[in-house]
Amino acid sequence: MTDIIDRAQARLAARHALGIHLGDDTAIPATTQRLRSVMATSGIGWYPLLAIGGLVIVDELFGFVLSVLGPEIARSIGMSPASFAAVLSAKLLAVALATLPMAALVQRRPWRASISLITAFAWTAATFLAVTVVGVWGLLVVVVIDGVSSGSVRVLHQPLLMDSYPNSARVRVQTAYSAAANVGGVVAPLLVGLLTAWLGLTWRGVFLAVGFTSLLTAFVALRLRDPGVGHIDDAQVRSAIAASAQANVAQLEVPELRFGEVVRRLLMIPTVRRALAAQAAFGVLVVPYSTFLLFFLDERWNFGPGKRSVFFAGSAVAALVSLRFFGPIGERLFRNDPARLVRLASVLLCASVLAIGAGALVPFLAPMVLFFMLSSALAAALGPALAVTMLGVVPAQFRSHLAALAGIYLAGVGGFAGALLLGTVDRRFGNAGALVAIIIPGVIGAALLWGCGNTVNSDLDQLIEDAVDEAELAAEQRSGRLPLALVCRDLDVGYGPVQVLFGVNFMVEEGEMVALLGTNGAGKSTVLRAISGLNLPTRGSVRLYGRDITWLEPERRVPLGIVQVPGGRSTFGPLSVIENLRAHAFTLGNDGRLVESRIDDALVAFPRLAERRNQPAATLSGGEQQMLALAKAMIVKPRVLLIDELSLGLAPVVVGELLATVRRINASGASVVLVEQSINVALSLADRAYFLERGRVQFEGRSGDLLQRDDLLRSVFLGQAAP
Repeated sequence: MTDIIDRAQARLAARHALGIHLGDDTAIPATTQRLRSVMATSGIGWYPLLAIGGLVIVDELFGFVLSVLGPEIARSIGMSPASFAAVLSAKLLAVALATLPMAALVQRRPWRASISLITAFAWTAATFLAVTVVGVWGLLVVVVIDGVSSGSVRVLHQPLLMDSYPNSARVRVQTAYSAAANVGGVVAPLLVGLLTAWLGLTWRGVFLAVGFTSLLTAFVALRLRDPGVGHIDDAQVRSAIAASAQANVAQLEVPELRFGEVVRRLLMIPTVRRALAAQAAFGVLVVPYSTFLLFFLDERWNFGPGKRSVFFAGSAVAALVSLRFFGPIGERLFRNDPARLVRLASVLLCASVLAIGAGALVPFLAPMVLFFMLSSALAAALGPALAVTMLGVVPAQFRSHLAALAGIYLAGVGGFAGALLLGTVDRRFGNAGALVAIIIPGVIGAALLWGCGNTVNSDLDQLIEDAVDEAELAAEQRSGRLPLALVCRDLDVGYGPVQVLFGVNFMVEEGEMVALLGTNGAGKSTVLRAISGLNLPTRGSVRLYGRDITWLEPERRVPLGIVQVPGGRSTFGPLSVIENLRAHAFTLGNDGRLVESRIDDALVAFPRLAERRNQPAATLSGGEQQMLALAKAMIVKPRVLLIDELSLGLAPVVVGELLATVRRINASGASVVLVEQSINVALSLADRAYFLERGRVQFEGRSGDLLQRDDLLRSVFLGQAAP
């Protein structure tokens, strides 16, 4: 047995554990195992899928009844089509706002099944309340209650399914879930047609029947349980890496991210950013489509409730047929190359909106119906394809957060924008014109999805790389090796669209002093900002003594031991010297004795500051302000001290004093990263150096060896480097 990990082999094993065989055709099964066999061999059974599918069916019932009977409801309580569209938008907004608290609740707790059941009973209550609606405000209240409770559908159901079933059936399980939603699309219109045409019930009677159906389904799902966040992915990936390394792989203790940190972390993933933008574009067309199609059928083709019921049931049947064939195809595409699955979704979205436009313009009934059926069939595969790829590139514990963000972009951003923009189109060009206008946001969304195909594989690799890093660090700990003080791996960092760092690897041992050199604009300060948390990477990781701190807020890194002395005069000018020190001592908490002791130690180290303790920092010389910056850092007693341009603009005598202090801090056990323009200053302190050029590491090794690289030093005033 060995604890040494072959990273290439571990990455391959982890990728296979996630069901991806990119670039390894020999590992792809010749045939896809039937879903029935997967259920039997996994020991999980059909109940979780059926229970969650039942919940989404009854949730869809309310929405479809509201849609199919929309014109009758609007006329009954005196609403215009635009007002009715605004009410539907309010439901989407309520869904979006409810998802964020739900995601925060289940981040580390296995409560997804319980919350799904509670919200199912809540939307059942909203369905019964709909029977009593007599005005616009009453309908708005009912729709908002239903929207808040329906938030669980968006944020909990699909992550719960991904944690319940093996990766070998991931696409098909999500396809089955989408099929369940479309079953609701068949049942609801038929139920409306049966209750209105045959039994003569009004829309209030239909809501009453749906309420009893929803209540029964919620009781059937009471045995639903949460298997645990990351139950499938985390266990299988660790097991695969352990097998490849012939060692047990334990999870390292890492700081738990707060909700805002999770959101920041997700928004730094290129695939997620593009997919959310596509969701916003998709949202622009969702609300207008669902609203204006109702009135298009009612006014243009004189479809009453019965005919509209048959129309929507036919659309759902077309979607079910499409999903029946898509499941195995999507599974195969995902195994071969996830990018191909994303690009297929892009093509399907584009073709779907073009079919909508054609259906709105065609003057004959049969082709109109066929075009809309085709649109539903093409759009049906978008749900499982996007769910697998979007949720697959993020850690399991953050999937609910991503689902919540997707809902916000869909409804809160795109939904309201669509209601406002396309509402004006409806007033000028009619319902058919509004449906044709849907093509524009649809094509934009398709283009954004196509762009996801360029990043999804690299983002999946980054997820795997993080798991391998944890395994490697755990193996080193078991072998008795102490983790490095600081490790930056494959950092890509930028400012907006401008990328500054490209795959930077950087490491510092405990108690080591390392110089980070390079030309102006090479990215030296950006490396320090990424370590401090002031700039988040789009790719790569930062680890402090083995703990992943890549996404922690800057203020949470200070208690862990990371302190930065930024370039320039890093002091509060109006405050006195002692007030500057007390402000920095805030991180020590309420221990007054400790604060005073640390301040006294800092003033002993810098007698000149003690003489000027009551003097405003702005009146200090440049060298004294740098002393104050170092004194503030000493108060915290950093484990890793980051110093940016210590000697900039200072006299040699002052620089010598500051360097002596840096040596004392380093001798006390702190690791030091020193960014310097002066080769002499840097190499007089550090035994090891990194040289950056245009955001890439061009040299890493002993400081003395750097002097032999004339090609690098020539750009940084070669004359400064004493032979």
